[in-house]
Amino acid sequence: MPPKIIIHTDGAASGNPGPGGYGAVLQSGDYYKEISQGFKLTTNNRMELLAVIVALESLKIEKSEVTIYTDSKYVCDAVEKGWVFSW
Repeated sequence: MPPKIIIHTDGAASGNPGPGGYGAVLQSGDYYKEISQGFKLTTNNRMELLAVIVALESLKIEKSEVTIYTDSKYVCDAVEKGWVFSW
């Protein structure tokens, strides 16, 4: 049975564009992984999206059950309103 994975993400930028970064925490049972990166010139929305993208790309087991938690309305709308499927 594939594992259940919980991912918490966040992204930010100081200025738009400006310096910024993202972070993600992946949890599955006792497994815990942190991912983060900074950029000299970026936007808040780019960092919010990149946090989710990088976290999902880091998954190793196909067909895992994944739950993502984000405080980004932009990320939620991108999925719930289907924008992401035309990008």
